[in-house]
Amino acid sequence: MSHSSPADPMAEAFEAQRDRLRAVAHRMLGSHADAEDVVQEAWLRLSRQDAAVIQNLAGWLTTVVGRISLDVLRSRQTRPEASYDDGLSELVVTLDDGPVPEDDAVLADSVGLALLVVLESLRPSERLAFVLHDLFAVPFDEIAQILGKSTAATKMLAGRARKKVQATRRPNGVGREQREVVQAFLAAARRGDFEELLRVLDPDVKLTVDTPDGVVVALGATKVAAGAQLSASAATQGRTVLVNGLPGVVSWHEDGSPASVLAFTVTDGRITDISVVIDPAKLARMDLPDPA
Repeated sequence: MSHSSPADPMAEAFEAQRDRLRAVAHRMLGSHADAEDVVQEAWLRLSRQDAAVIQNLAGWLTTVVGRISLDVLRSRQTRPEASYDDGLSELVVTLDDGPVPEDDAVLADSVGLALLVVLESLRPSERLAFVLHDLFAVPFDEIAQILGKSTAATKMLAGRARKKVQATRRPNGVGREQREVVQAFLAAARRGDFEELLRVLDPDVKLTVDTPDGVVVALGATKVAAGAQLSASAATQGRTVLVNGLPGVVSWHEDGSPASVLAFTVTDGRITDISVVIDPAKLARMDLPDPA
C-alpha cells in the first residue's frame, strides 16, 4: 500500500496533530512561515520512521517539533536579523489611550502578541521549556530529553522564563506601574540622567535595535543607559503607544517622517527588554498613528 493514499493511518494520525504542532512551532518561533516549515519537516521525519516503534505519536511529534524549532532559534542567534523580518510585519502599534481597550478581542490579541514579543527575549532553551511546559503541558522529563539537560535544570529554565513572561501577562493590558517605569526612563534619557536610567533598567536589560544595516543588540544596564543618553535628542516629538500590547513610544522627525518605534518589557518595576526599530524601510511598512 502506498504511503500517499488517503487511508494511510500514519498520514491521518499526523493530520490530527497538525494544528497543535503548528501552534507549538509558532509560539516557539513567532513566525507563521517558519512554523509551517517546521511542521513539514516533522512530517518528513515521521514518514521515514517505522510507525510500529513509536509508542506515543503525539509525544514523539512534539519532541521532533521542539528539537527542530530549537535548531531554528539557535541558528537565528548567529544571524539575528533573520528572525526579525517576519516578526516585524506582525508589530501592531495602537495609541495608548488608557488602561482598558474597549474591545476584549483586541486585548486578547495584544496579549497574544505581547507574549510573542516577550518570548523573543528568552534564550532558546528557556523559550522551549516555557512554551512546551506552560503552554502545551509537556512533562519536564520529556523537555529535558529534548534539551539534553536534567529535569531539575529544565524546571529552573522554565521558572526563569515564567518570571519574565508573567510581567507582561497582566489581564488589564499595560498596568500603570509599567507605564510609569517607561515614562521615568524616557524622562531620564531626555535629561541625560545616568543614575536614574540605571535605577529603572534591569542589570541584564537587552536592547535590540533594528537598523538599515541589520539588527544590533546591546546587553547590560550600563551600555543601554549610555546609548539612551545619546539618542534621546534625535527625535523631536513622540506619542505613547502600545506595541503588541507592550508600553511603547513612536517618535517622528521634524518633517513628519517616523523616526523610531520603541517597545518596553517591564518586569518587577524594571525594564528588562527594549526593542527599537529605526530602519526607515520597516517603519514605512508599519501602520503608525499620525504625529500628535
